[in-house]
Amino acid sequence: MAAPQQQQPAAAGPVNNDDIADWTARLNDVLARPGEYVNSKSPATAQPWYNAFFGCFAPIDTCLMAWCCPCVVFGRTHHRMRKNANLEGYEPINTSCLLFCGSGCVGLHWVPMAMQRADLRTKHNLEGSCLFDIATACCCGCCQIVQADKEAAHREPLLVQQQGYQPQGGMAFPGAKQ
Repeated sequence: MAAPQQQQPAAAGPVNNDDIADWTARLNDVLARPGEYVNSKSPATAQPWYNAFFGCFAPIDTCLMAWCCPCVVFGRTHHRMRKNANLEGYEPINTSCLLFCGSGCVGLHWVPMAMQRADLRTKHNLEGSCLFDIATACCCGCCQIVQADKEAAHREPLLVQQQGYQPQGGMAFPGAKQ
């Protein structure tokens, strides 16, 4: 009789179930209240964007990456905004990157782009509207991807600094009784 083979654990791979659940929940929320989203605008107290929309040629490496592989830059922006501002644990091929590729295959790349831009606007209280997000995604997607990436790279570390150091519990001196 042959010994039973042990199964190898599945590799993590680029697809993250938490990201899938997050994108699904966000898309379902938009589909449940389309009028509310389409007519949404930033409040009067909104700040201007730090990076200009047509400043997409600098830095040139981000511009070229957004032109040749926009999904990678899109996924990088998502990672900065939702996981780690300093890109710790970032993999170029991730769930958001694959979502962008898949939606682009059916001509719907503008949907996740507009959602990501709206998320960035809301999180950092930036000027704009849903209709502008959709228009820029449809008409000048490369500029939008670069602007979002640069804006997230600028603002996310500042947000982490503003939140300050959060001490972790459970620290003790060696030999101390607990």
